[in-house]
Amino acid sequence: MKYLSMVAARLGLTMALCVTIAGHVSAAEVVEKRIESEKHDFRIVKVAGGLHHPWAVTRLPDGRFLVTERRGKLALVDDGEVKYLGGTPEVSALGQGGLLDVALHPQYGDGEHDWIYLTYSKPGDGGTATALARARLGDGRLEKVEEIFVQDRFSSPGRHYGSRLAWRDDGTLLMTIGDRGVDRSRAQDITDHAGSVLRLTETGAAPEDNPFAGDKKGLAEIFSYGNRNIQGLVVAEDGRIWASEHAARTGDELNLIEPGVNYGWPRATRSKEYSRDEAIGAKTAPGTRDAVHYYEGRFAPSGLAYVNSAIFPNWQGNLLAGGLGSEKLLRIELDGDKVKATETLFAGKLGRIRDVYQAPDGYIYLLNDTSDGGLFRLEPAGR
Repeated sequence: MKYLSMVAARLGLTMALCVTIAGHVSAAEVVEKRIESEKHDFRIVKVAGGLHHPWAVTRLPDGRFLVTERRGKLALVDDGEVKYLGGTPEVSALGQGGLLDVALHPQYGDGEHDWIYLTYSKPGDGGTATALARARLGDGRLEKVEEIFVQDRFSSPGRHYGSRLAWRDDGTLLMTIGDRGVDRSRAQDITDHAGSVLRLTETGAAPEDNPFAGDKKGLAEIFSYGNRNIQGLVVAEDGRIWASEHAARTGDELNLIEPGVNYGWPRATRSKEYSRDEAIGAKTAPGTRDAVHYYEGRFAPSGLAYVNSAIFPNWQGNLLAGGLGSEKLLRIELDGDKVKATETLFAGKLGRIRDVYQAPDGYIYLLNDTSDGGLFRLEPAGR
């Protein structure tokens, strides 16, 4: 999806920043006045605080933000003020579960397609499953909530839900599901949604041209498999699908997702066991696709944005990847389907970065994963 900048000018102040966005003026606290980087010097401003383990953010056409909190709450952020909406789906907020990603229908704002899409860990017999619902924004609550997809198998424990969403230009919705954390081989089983990227219609059905549609050997929703736990997903301007994927101990991956491809987990991985210095699988394996890039150390990727904003012209065509355990924001310079260079934009300034999002206003927004988390905006530093 192409994002167009709605901001024509920027005003720099020393203690706070006032930004005019689509006729609305909001004030934000400057957290870091200037961070120097290779392509752009930038600052970090805090848009809102008091968020409890926020997981994902999207911006409404009127300038307000929707932010999911893992505990099951959906926050509406308006000029820094946080209010909570009723009507959210029931979630299991144990472990890594809860209310997870949020995305708007690509035609949101036309009335007919004003749907908000939410992923979450759904409780049920045998544990939990990753689920997808859509709803409309009413007065202080979600309305017309429809559960449109549920993973085929409920299981425990409460981890590796994946659960990022991204729209393709053909109107289909990509959704990630992790391997669920116990039986790693599930990611190699195309009759199991675990460890895969799904491709769905706007109503949660499987498109007829999916790789395994009509093939009784595999589930029709599966688009790719062999994915351990993708928590960063974005469709670039050229249509390429990029995904940040958690490995176990080291070996986190940046993958270029293509239909029907096996990305190897756990047969092919550069990851090691948590408890001992032993490789989990071979570095490569027949019939599997290697990662485009392996993140250094224990990056723990979450959140991925593609930059085409006029506000950051020297970052255009780059990816921005967030890190949880590493507490890093990484810039990834692409050359077609390869990684040309990387740069750590900062580390340790916001803590665990959970989401990275380029909004339609052209700015980059971040969420940090803590019990007193915040919504932050990156802006070019004042000249």
